[in-house]
Amino acid sequence: MAVSDRDDADHSPTSGARRGQAPGAQVLGALVGPVTKTGGYYARSWRDYLGKNERELPIARPTISLAAHAFRDEIVLLGLRMRRPVSDERAFARINDEVVAALDFYGQRGWLDKPEGFFTPPPPLTDVTIRRFTSAGRAHERIVFDSGYAPCAGEPGEHRWRSYQGNQREYALMLRHKEPRPWLVCIHGAEMGRARLDMTLFRAWHLHKDLGLNVVLPVLPMHGPRARGLPKGRVFPGEDVMDNVHAAAQAVWDIRRLLSWIRSQQPGAPIGLNSISLGGYVASLVASLEDGLTCAILGVPVADLIELLGRHAGLDPDDPRRHTVSLAELIGQMVSPLSLTPRVPLSGRFIYAGIADRLVHPREQVIRLWEHWGKPEIVWYRGGHTGFFQSRPVQHFIDDALTQSGLIGGSAIVLETDRPA
Repeated sequence: MAVSDRDDADHSPTSGARRGQAPGAQVLGALVGPVTKTGGYYARSWRDYLGKNERELPIARPTISLAAHAFRDEIVLLGLRMRRPVSDERAFARINDEVVAALDFYGQRGWLDKPEGFFTPPPPLTDVTIRRFTSAGRAHERIVFDSGYAPCAGEPGEHRWRSYQGNQREYALMLRHKEPRPWLVCIHGAEMGRARLDMTLFRAWHLHKDLGLNVVLPVLPMHGPRARGLPKGRVFPGEDVMDNVHAAAQAVWDIRRLLSWIRSQQPGAPIGLNSISLGGYVASLVASLEDGLTCAILGVPVADLIELLGRHAGLDPDDPRRHTVSLAELIGQMVSPLSLTPRVPLSGRFIYAGIADRLVHPREQVIRLWEHWGKPEIVWYRGGHTGFFQSRPVQHFIDDALTQSGLIGGSAIVLETDRPA
């Protein structure tokens, strides 16, 4: 949760994290904050456009439309902060103690230096429950299976994580053809994990019907049905560092198990990943641990989750909670794809991102991941974090990526039954 001192880092009162503020002042700050921050973004955009001083990030002429996208992101951020308020210093002491203990725990095992060891390979998935449903005249299937994930014995936050009963089962929605087809696993973003929303944002029926793919949409920990029974304020991602670490580890675990099940159902079938935001973070981790994937499409991806959360925490420079944020940097790096080597072929790596994204910063998150991944094909759309859904260039980019990578097309489907004996 590294706190940024860059000119667009968030040290505003919109987070409600400032000490000593009266409730009325916090409300006023919350209302004014998105407007003033959008104005600052618009002014900096003109500075960059006239100065042409950005590297790698495309230069776009600032427009009212871009400012509107940025403002919409600021409103979304405001809502996320209201759902994820920063705890007081007393409550933060427990988070700090866990971070200190985790640094020692992971350091002794060498995982801070070699992060791949932190992500234990899960056992193959064999026992699943599949039920068929029909909605609006369209049939789909729903998969349920026991996750089987658990933190290491003695790992900080272990007992609390085990108490989240909803996380113990994984859920996924599936659209599959009767005949063998390539598979695409779509990993959702924060505040998603609901069937109708995920199907819409991923254009799942288009991927299934028009492009002929088997499509699977798993639910991340602490989302959708897996959020049932959680204590108030428990979310992923959130301020609790160790909850974020366990959630990331379990998300990777669950999806790798799901991949093993797909391979058991259709040996040799091409499999790709498609992702949005937080899902891009999870997908990039999976793609750095799992062999044999044909492609990984990262949409508006997070590269360092802990750093991103620190960026949006809104802590003043003298706030003692910043010390915890700084301590957590090494843990954030351990569970970041920037510390791992991607295993997907370069020709199968694709990224799209928004120029006016205020949630996942283009330079500090997307560009770093793009460079680390060998500068694969990338498309920048003129919009904010949520603007991808309305972007025709993004829609075409995803379809083209699936073809270019070989996931779809005549040469993509190489099944065990097609191979000579």
